[in-house]
Amino acid sequence: MKILVTLFLSIISTSAVFAHAMTEGDKQRILDAGYWEYCLLGAKHMLTGYDHLLFLFGVIFFLTRFQDILKFITAFTLGHCITLIFATLLKIQANYFLIDAVIALTVIYKGFDNVNGFRNFLHVKSPNLLGMVFGFGLIHGFGLSTRLQQLPLGDEGIGLVLRILSFNVGVEIGQVIALSVMLFLLSGWRKTPSFEKFSKAANVGLMLAGFMLLLMQLHGYQHTAYADDFPLNKDDHSHVHQEMGLEEASVEPVGPQPEETTSPIPPPKLDMPSAPPAVEAPKPKPHHHGDGKLHKH
Repeated sequence: MKILVTLFLSIISTSAVFAHAMTEGDKQRILDAGYWEYCLLGAKHMLTGYDHLLFLFGVIFFLTRFQDILKFITAFTLGHCITLIFATLLKIQANYFLIDAVIALTVIYKGFDNVNGFRNFLHVKSPNLLGMVFGFGLIHGFGLSTRLQQLPLGDEGIGLVLRILSFNVGVEIGQVIALSVMLFLLSGWRKTPSFEKFSKAANVGLMLAGFMLLLMQLHGYQHTAYADDFPLNKDDHSHVHQEMGLEEASVEPVGPQPEETTSPIPPPKLDMPSAPPAVEAPKPKPHHHGDGKLHKH
């Protein structure tokens, strides 16, 4: 249980780092990339795609038989392969924040279904899960396509098709890796008494994570659709002021400068003790010693 909670929190806490988008570094590396690089990029995109991972976690949460796991994962894989390939080839685009917001709703849906929300709260029979997983796969694939179309895919032709297929193969490789880790952790957790006790709490947490992702994606959509209302965020704003201050400090004055209008200030006078006045020696006076003759020395 602790391992699962740690994994769950690490996925959510790193959402700011893994922005689930094609970074500028990805775009630069893919300019002259081969099919293997597209494959690696697809695997990376799936492994850092927290919304896809959370949905898969919800799908396999209560599945124990290999046949059931294979059936649902195949339905999901077929769904996202269809839209990933054809939406990219036909250049069908949409605001990726809105698509990811819908994907967040699929995470909420799966958590709600896992706690029997349709029967316990809505008092209706839950929809066919296999059909829903396939439909949600179509949505997830469209989200993958919107991200892939951010890359410079090149001209149309067989090369474009192979690049898309390479990316899709990478997505499937990443999905297999993620599912292997999830199944390993879940199989170990099911053997402990805490599984029955905390399974409901885990799926409530899944719904909460989906809700937080929904808010995050809607916030991102506001920034793209109403960019004039968000010219700068606080960090950018402060950085701009810091850069302006550095530029102003580094600019040297150009051209003739105005002459100083104030007269230079004389140095302060120091009160030094005055030297005593010189005493003149007394002048010799004429005198006589007894011989009667006046003289002076």
